[in-house]
Amino acid sequence: MPETVLKPRTKTQPKTERPKLYKVILVNDDFTPREFVVTVLKGEFKLSEDQAHRVMITAHTRGVCVVAVFTRDVAETKAARATDAGKAKGYPLLFTTEPEE
Repeated sequence: MPETVLKPRTKTQPKTERPKLYKVILVNDDFTPREFVVTVLKGEFKLSEDQAHRVMITAHTRGVCVVAVFTRDVAETKAARATDAGKAKGYPLLFTTEPEE
C-alpha cells in the first residue's frame, strides 16, 4: 500500500485594514451666534445640549475644537452639511476635517 502524505491546508485570509479616521473641527468666528452653533452641533452631530455647549465654548476660547471623529466620507459630509447650515443663515460658520494621527 503506497504511503500518502497529507499536508494541512492553510487558509489565507486577507488582512483588512481599518479605515483611517478624520477629525471634524469647529473653527471659531466672532459673528455666528452661540445659540446657532449649539443648534447645529445638536442637529448634525447628535450632541446633547451640554456637550454642544462645551464644544462651542472650547472653540470660542481656544479658536478650534474637535467635534467628533469619523471615517473620511462621514467626516467630510458632516463638516460640509454643518458649514452649509451656517451659510444658509448667512453666518461664516466653518467646520473642517483633518486626519487623526
